[in-house]
Amino acid sequence: MSKSVRIFWRIFFWTLGGGIVFLLMINFGLLGRMPSINDIENPTASLASQVYAQDGTLMGKYYLEDRINVQYKDISKHVVNALVATEDERFYDHSGIDPRSLGRALIFLGREGGASTITMQTAKNLFTDNWGTRNIFLRIIQKIKESVIAVKLERNFTKEEIITIYLNTVAFGDNVFGIRNAAKTFFQKEPDRLNIEESAVLIGMLKGATIYNPRRNPKLALDRRNTVINQMVRNEYLTEAEAAILKRKPIELNYKKLDETAGLGPYFRMILGEEMKKWCKENKKSNGDNYNLYRDGLKIYTTINPRMQQYAEEAVAKHMNYMQKLFNTQANIRNGSIWKGYENVLETAMKQSDRWKNLDREGLSAEDIRKTFFEKTPMRVFAYNSNRETDTTMTPYDSIRYHRQMLQAGFMVMDPLTGEIKAWVGGIGFKSFKYDHVNFNTKRQVGSTMKPLLYSLAIEEAGFTPNTTVYDEQQSFGQYGLVPATSRSCQGGAMPMASALAFSRNCASAYIMKQLDSEGNNGAKRLVDFLQRCDFKTKIEPYPSIALGSCEISLFEMMQGFSMFPGRGFNVKPMYITRIEDRNGNVLATFTPKRKEVISEVTAYSVVKMMQGTVQVGTGRGIWGYGMPGVENAGKTGTTNENSDGWFMGYTPQLMGGAWVGADDRFIHFNKESANGQGGRAAMPIWAYFFAKAAADPNCGIDKSATFVKPDVMSNDIVIDYLNDSTPILGGEGEDVGTGNSQDYEIPQNIKLEDIGAESDIKPATPKTPEKKDTKGNTPPPPAEKPKAVLPKKPGGGK
Repeated sequence: MSKSVRIFWRIFFWTLGGGIVFLLMINFGLLGRMPSINDIENPTASLASQVYAQDGTLMGKYYLEDRINVQYKDISKHVVNALVATEDERFYDHSGIDPRSLGRALIFLGREGGASTITMQTAKNLFTDNWGTRNIFLRIIQKIKESVIAVKLERNFTKEEIITIYLNTVAFGDNVFGIRNAAKTFFQKEPDRLNIEESAVLIGMLKGATIYNPRRNPKLALDRRNTVINQMVRNEYLTEAEAAILKRKPIELNYKKLDETAGLGPYFRMILGEEMKKWCKENKKSNGDNYNLYRDGLKIYTTINPRMQQYAEEAVAKHMNYMQKLFNTQANIRNGSIWKGYENVLETAMKQSDRWKNLDREGLSAEDIRKTFFEKTPMRVFAYNSNRETDTTMTPYDSIRYHRQMLQAGFMVMDPLTGEIKAWVGGIGFKSFKYDHVNFNTKRQVGSTMKPLLYSLAIEEAGFTPNTTVYDEQQSFGQYGLVPATSRSCQGGAMPMASALAFSRNCASAYIMKQLDSEGNNGAKRLVDFLQRCDFKTKIEPYPSIALGSCEISLFEMMQGFSMFPGRGFNVKPMYITRIEDRNGNVLATFTPKRKEVISEVTAYSVVKMMQGTVQVGTGRGIWGYGMPGVENAGKTGTTNENSDGWFMGYTPQLMGGAWVGADDRFIHFNKESANGQGGRAAMPIWAYFFAKAAADPNCGIDKSATFVKPDVMSNDIVIDYLNDSTPILGGEGEDVGTGNSQDYEIPQNIKLEDIGAESDIKPATPKTPEKKDTKGNTPPPPAEKPKAVLPKKPGGGK
């Protein structure tokens, strides 16, 4: 053997041996992690968790990569044919590596096409990294890894299973992964309903999800689609004649991406997401790891009724658009003087803005950054139109003022017997305002909505009845002073307790509190203890002023507290999740109503009858002018210090709703002389608008003939005389309650906000004289124009 031959064979065997060692090093993970056999047999990818409404409607998803798996049988054959024809013509003939494609790629250095098979691309999607690296050595290692994993995949899965895995993991652009999400996003179809041309569009995107995205580049996407159709002809999945017809068709997109701001209940989904993160931290998978909301493909089934959610969002939008228009006409809003003395709020908001933070990172001085806030610039701001935003030009400083002067709202609807939340609206527009006004952490003064709770305690434990005589007189509570703070709102006469509630008499409520004194605590401690039994979690100090609602409680808690009235004495905790499943449909957790008896059925029914007086003749009698159908219902208005908060808690035998309206900054409110800031005008119409639509929709299942159930132990109906000779027809709500003092806004600002944000053509119903009759057959008076009550002093002399 010649020397040259020996050298050749030495080189050959050394190269062969080196190659084998190199492959072994890759296979055993010495040159980067390789998946185990278990990983390959059970491939996983990050899956989006899905949120479903009560009827199975998909409400939204939580994800890092928007991906949902489907089975092979749920994928259109046109998708599979287009994929094989375009990406891997010999897919059904090779075992993971296509020798012809590999040879072509090596000879032409990739100019005539790559060597990756569908199986290799699946391996890349699942198990390899270094996708975007320019390091040739790392790229070579990656390709070899893909080939090794591809061979292992072919040994463990059928061809159909490999195609399914690939289509479930591949990227389609716009942060959409997997064929199901692509079909739903671009065509609003399930993947088994895709036709040939739609399938070709999606498969065409695999060569370049951005370049061939039909939403961004329709012409390039059309050309690429037709190329895919030609490939289907070449591989005999289509005839030339069929292809010719299809290629003449335009791309008919029906694009809709479900994100955090789209879809039903964005505020609800935000709160649900936080709750689910807590659940994931407290629960572990079989391997000992905690569940991950964004990766594990959980299925979360909620109590939300899609129709009711839609009607709730519409009711809030309709009423708040009208209220904002009224508010924008107020003098101190138009001239900017409402900010007098509160410039520090704007200063803080400027420094917390993204604009300030971004410019600060770029190295600008505080003085230079501040100057930019007073330069007019094009921007997009909140507006009451279909998109909840509009383009305009204003200074960033004015934009901050404009948005902070928007009145906000919180509205929640639930079944008072089961606690199932049917609708949740946390604000006026999630795109612009992320702060939720329903959840437990958002607390505001509750005003006169506290009174039914106080009155139920008086009936339950102190022997009161709806017809017990109470006195509308200012009360002295020793060291705590007088409640209310002045006697200006006191009528000074006697009246039935039912009338005191219907007309929300502050002084009469203070009188009832005084009668509850059993341990020298002026009844306040007794009321606090009762609220704790009602499962209020907020810490409430036992000051006498809580009888008038000076304490701060969340709407969520108030809904639970009020549930005992239509719930026949049983308090129920609001619930919004029914069950949680894993990606395979295995049930991980179920949730059931949590009810407990707090008051007797007789007490509950007595309060219900009294609260019917609120909407029949009292502070809520204007409800009939907003489309409320003629059904049995009851409720309570609430108004706090200087109109900072407007409340309404209403219910029928089947449904309960709570509404709050106000600004995030409490000094921004309707003038205290205006009736528009009272609960009967600011909040109550939301419930009325909502219920009118829900009651008219058979799918909501509301029985308009349902009545409040009288307890069997009661021999006779409760007969209430709301108006007697000593009860005058009152001119106001008598519930302007709180702990602060009025502010003087007299000096106008030079900067005026542009009058935008009221672009919707939705018109509110004009309130009209209610047709409902009182117990004597008389037509009740129209809604009052001015509040009459004043505020109690804050305990301890605070303001």
